[in-house]
Formats: sequence, structure tokens, C-alpha cells
Amino acid sequence: MSELTVTEFSLKSLCANDGSLTYTTILREVGSRFGVCGQDVDRALSNTQHFALVKCPGALGSNLVIAVTSVRLCKNYPNRDCEDCGKLHLCRRFIYDDCRPNKAEKPCSNSHDLQSPHNQAVLSNNGLRNLDIKELRQLLLQNDPTLLPEVCAFYNKGNAPYGSCNYKQNCKKLHICLQFVLEACALGDQCERSHSFLESRILLENCRLNIEMICDVPSVYRNICEIRRREADKAKGPSPSLSPNNPSNNVGSEEICLFFLRKHCSFKDRCKLVHFNLPYRWQVYEGGWIDLPDMEQIEKDYCDPKIVGRAVPPAVNFITMTNHLNRVRRLSTVSSVTKPQHYTLTTEWLWYWQADTGEWIEYGKQQGSDTPSVTSNDLENLYLADSKENVIFMIGGYHYTVDFEAMIQRNLLLETCREIRRRPRFITEQEMERQMYRNDKVKADAAQSKPVPAHWDMSAQPTTGYKLVLLPKSSEEYKRVQALFQRTMRNNVIQKIERIQNQALWEVFQWQKEQMMKKNGGKEVVEKHLFYGWNSSPITSVCEGNIDWRTCGTHGEGYGKGSYFARDASYADNYFSTNSATKTMILARVLVGQFFKGRADYCRPPSKDATHTNLYDSCTDNDANPSIFVIFEKHQIYPEYVIEYSNKVGFFQWMLGVFSGQSAK
Repeated sequence: MSELTVTEFSLKSLCANDGSLTYTTILREVGSRFGVCGQDVDRALSNTQHFALVKCPGALGSNLVIAVTSVRLCKNYPNRDCEDCGKLHLCRRFIYDDCRPNKAEKPCSNSHDLQSPHNQAVLSNNGLRNLDIKELRQLLLQNDPTLLPEVCAFYNKGNAPYGSCNYKQNCKKLHICLQFVLEACALGDQCERSHSFLESRILLENCRLNIEMICDVPSVYRNICEIRRREADKAKGPSPSLSPNNPSNNVGSEEICLFFLRKHCSFKDRCKLVHFNLPYRWQVYEGGWIDLPDMEQIEKDYCDPKIVGRAVPPAVNFITMTNHLNRVRRLSTVSSVTKPQHYTLTTEWLWYWQADTGEWIEYGKQQGSDTPSVTSNDLENLYLADSKENVIFMIGGYHYTVDFEAMIQRNLLLETCREIRRRPRFITEQEMERQMYRNDKVKADAAQSKPVPAHWDMSAQPTTGYKLVLLPKSSEEYKRVQALFQRTMRNNVIQKIERIQNQALWEVFQWQKEQMMKKNGGKEVVEKHLFYGWNSSPITSVCEGNIDWRTCGTHGEGYGKGSYFARDASYADNYFSTNSATKTMILARVLVGQFFKGRADYCRPPSKDATHTNLYDSCTDNDANPSIFVIFEKHQIYPEYVIEYSNKVGFFQWMLGVFSGQSAK
């Protein structure tokens, strides 16, 4: 046999060991054979032609590496000439180890030869030339769907003895507990579904499996189910991360609206976020997303990092995020690290690592010299940044790295791995109500202590919400706004300018400014007056809830996924897709802070020093002479003025219409 590559050796090892191994086992075996580091192994395992990485309970790091292939047995062989079909021409009974070609009474005429020119070409073209017949048999059994009967989906649904399967004893599919196959059934002996493949012995023997192979099929079926579930997830949307909490795992909006929880979402039915009465929501997919019962208890169980699944209905596996055969998702409010500290009902995510004792310990909370130098907040910030680079920190004198894809912590010296988990802090519905009450009181106290701008008109100012104040054309305030607008919009006529007075938005804006000053060593934060084109109606959504690119949309793409503001009113005017007579523009105070040239794929500003926690405050089109600013955090924005205007042609047409109406009268 020729010298094997890392990929070939890894594939051969998997096929020789029931078709799958834990990630750490592969890492150890390949490392000892080739003397390579974990990154080299990761590169080899990223070959999706040969390997599938899945989450699996019971494996360290919850990662299982499964051998996959697109090679299949030819269905037409030996009845049809198809030398160029790209599939193996082999006796099907030979694959089941149930055929002896040299039996005297009736020799088999079909091929058992892996070295035939056709088969050798297929194996070489697919990187399988180094597998022996036993290893190839394992690979084909867990990948070729025509070789083994599949697990009955209907048997795993419902409470009847045969679930909802109408064929019952005559069903041609396996009647076995799917969660047992996946090694994730939390019910154990109390489960009403079969946990024995021998109960399906007749069906398996009809497929030419002998008793020895029937004893080996549990691992084969586990691999089959993991591979098919992975393929189904790909078909339904973007390929999920190995982390069950990755935000891209769910289809559609999965963020619960904080304003709806606070009973005042101004977008109402137009809101792109989820309206629900709790900061979390558990759903199961059964042709559509359906709420699970006993939601608070499910949440309580999930918040405990020790618990991998529920043993009572509704059964939820927290590692695979499934309920029997169906996908499960958890919707939640935005992570607390993205919002001001006094913003209630955000989700506080905690990060845990597993000690040698099996205990789950929150990062930064262990006492003594073994306390990690990172906290849950540090890891959450990095996780939300979707960082591809691994964070490095110290525990007890050793350097470690956290891999968010694999959800493991690795010792850089010893190459040992520990599993990590991301779970939310539990909050009951009663505690949620108490938080909202305390927050209302804090805001009321703050309203008395924090002054609003001196030029605001506080007569008839509402205690909540906003007030629009029309500026007199003779006032200095009107003239300042007019001058900024007409610097690049001389051919337009301002019809009116209104000041937005929203005390809650103003307080959050000032709080954000204070935080940015602290982060910047006490230095003043760069604040600018910038224009924003408003092409939607009504304007009340901005006056109440601010400018948020996630709900208002973006006005550009070249410099990041955020809200686009312009130094020049003419740029904001270009946003309008229609030539309507009257247009609306917003002049906002914007904390641009320290900025960096943006890029289309940015979802937040880049790092200043490659730490992924010390970020710039905004992005721009040009470092030296910026004219466009991209803001990712709406608390850096205060929408101050609403400008209603029209071009001169439209204005004169409007005036003619007014005079014509008066003449008609």
C-alpha cells in the first residue's frame, strides 16, 4: 500500500471503527501517526466529500466524525451495459457478506472484484482506493440508501404501540426508537418504543444481513440517521454550525421583540421581529413551527448545562435540538452584551466548561488559580462576532483556545479537549414582571435626575413616547438645520422642520455616549449631525423606536450591514426610489466615535487590535475624508429633526394646485 495522506488515513480509520469516531480520537490517532497539529487535522476533516461532523451526546466536545461518500452500487448491474455509470459493479449479496462466489452447487456470476478496471477507476476517482472490502462495506452500508431499510418515521410519532404507522407488523421499515439509534433517548427503560434491533431481525435477514452484521447495525444506523438529518438541515436552509445555539440554525426571524414585551412596539404587525409574551419561545417543526407546551419548565431544564435532554414529555434533546424526528428551535430576545445594562429582558448567555469531576463551571467564576482569564461576557462578544479565529486564554498556567465551531476548549500544549456549553440564565414569568416594574421605576427616577436639552419645549411633553415640535422659520435652530440641508440641496424647498423630543431615546443616547467615553479612556466621543433618507410611512416608527437597520432596512451595502448616514443631504435624497412631490429626511445626532473603512460583509465594526473585543465604533467609506457612516448599534443614534421638503419644480406644481383649488372655490 502506498503511503497514506492525512485524509486517506482518517477515512480508513473511520471505516475500520464502525464508520465513525469522536473528534478527539481522530485528533489523537492522526497526530501520533503523522506528527501534525490540530489545525492540520481540521483542514483534512473539512473535506465534505469524505467527512461529516455532527453534534452527538456522549462524545467529548459532542462532536462525531462520520465517514461519508457519494459512491453507490449500480442498480442496473449486471443486467445492463453501463461501463461509464460511475457506480460500483459488485454483487449486492457480497456487500452483505452473504455470498460465496466459489460454492460448488451454484457459483455466483456477479463481480466480487474490487480491482476490476471499472471498480478500480470508481474507487480511485472518489479517493477510496486504500479501503479493503470490510471498510468499503461499512462505508457503503451507512451511505447507500438502497442497502438497508430506513427507520420508520411514523412509528416514532404518536402514543399508540406502533405510533402513527398504519402498516404496523407489516411495515417494511424498521420499528425502533430514533432517539435510541442516536444514543440520545432520555427515557431509557421507560420508553414505549423498541430499543432492540433483534426485534426487527426478520426484516433485516430478508435484506441478507446475517446475525453478526445485525449485531453491528446499531452504529451503522446511528451514522445513517446523523448523515440524513444533516442533509435534511442543508436542504431546509443554510448549513448549521456544530453549535446548537448558532443564530443561523433557524429559518426565519428568531429574535423576540423587546418593545413588544414592554407593550409598546410601534411597528406592530410590520415588525420583523417575533412578538411573544416571554423572552424565550420553544417550538417544534411539524409542517410549520408550533409552540411546545410546558415552555417555562423546558427553559429551566435547558438553562442547566448538565442537562442534555428531557426525560418527560415534551421530550427535547438539547444537543441535537430535536423532538423525536422533528426539529426544535429556541427563539429569544437579543443577547444582553449588545444592549445597555438597564435594558431589561435581554437574554444573558452564560458559558460553561466541564471540569475533571464532570461539574460544569461558568467561565470566570471558579475560585483559585484555575480561574480562566475570560468571562462569559468575553466569550459571548466573540461568539456574536462570528469570529473564525479562536480565542486564547490562561487556566492554571496553561494556554487554552476555544473553538466555537466544535464547541470545545483545547489545551494548546497537551492537545487535550474539554466540552463547553452556552446556556441562558433562567428567568421565570414572575421575575420578568418584577424586572419590568423595577426598570420603570429606574427610568422614572432617571427622568427626574437627567436633564433634557435646554431648548426643548416641555409643555405637554408626554411621560412616555415622543412629541414633535414645529420649528419657527425665524428661529436660529431652524436656520442651522436649513443651512446644513441646503449646502448640497439648493434646488429644494423646505416645507417644514420638526424637532423630535423623545426623552427615553435621549437618555439611552447619552448613556451610550458615556460608555463610549469610558471605553476611550475618558476622551470625548466624535459626534456628528448626519442625514438619513426616510422612504417609508409613517415617520412615527422612527420617532418612537429610533432608526434600526434590522427593521428599517439598509440604504447601502458596500460598507457593511447597518444603518447608512450621510454628511451630505444629497446622498440621503438619492435613497428615494420615487419622484414624489414631498419627501422626508431625518437629521440625526450620531456617535461615530473611532471609525474604520467598511466592507460589504461586515455585520459589526472590525477589531482595532485583533482581540475581537476592542472594536471600532462605526464604518465609513473613506478614512481620510468620510462622507458616509455605517452604524450597527442604534443606541449611537438620536433622530433629532424631521425635514419635509420638495424640489423646486414639485414645489411650484404644488403651489399651482393650491391656487387652482382656491380659484375653483
